[in-house]
Formats: sequence, structure tokens, C-alpha cells
Amino acid sequence: MNVIIDLCVVPLGVGLSVSKYVAACHEIIKAAGLSCELHAYGTNIEGEWDEVFAAVKQCHERIHAMGAPRITTTIKAGTRTDREQTMADKVNSVKEKLA
Repeated sequence: MNVIIDLCVVPLGVGLSVSKYVAACHEIIKAAGLSCELHAYGTNIEGEWDEVFAAVKQCHERIHAMGAPRITTTIKAGTRTDREQTMADKVNSVKEKLA
């Protein structure tokens, strides 16, 4: 099943800047061959359910290995069975309505 998620992983106990942890997670997502779009407060990821959530697990493992004692993660997930839809399709649909 295809899924689109919005992922926000926040390492705790590592200071104010978390960009190096975000970058490490982004590398995992790209290495998994998943489509993703980084935004100011998270990352949209698209792919097969098991592959997407395996990448999320790997993000947690990597961030803990980097020294973060705690991580809090927010995930919004969407699936549909009536047709295929990509992240780009969703954005383009709104842009068309704004034009």
C-alpha cells in the first residue's frame, strides 16, 4: 500500500540546533529510494508503507546512535485506495485552484 507521510523527528537533550540530525534522517530516506520533500518543520515522504516506516525506524536508530537520548516524533499518514496520488499531485491540485 502506498502512503504519504509528514514526518517531524525531534531529538531531545542535544541542544538547540537539530539540523545535523535532520540531515542524517534525510540521507536515510534518500538512500531508501523514497520520494521526499524537506520543509521548514518536517519532511513529506512517499512510498510503500513498509519501506517508509522502515526508514522512520532507521532515522530513530541513527539519531540515537548520534547521541540523542530521547526522540519525539510526529507522523501524519495518508493512504487512498480509489486511485494513485503523489505528493506532487496533491500540491498541483491546490495550485490549479489558486490560479
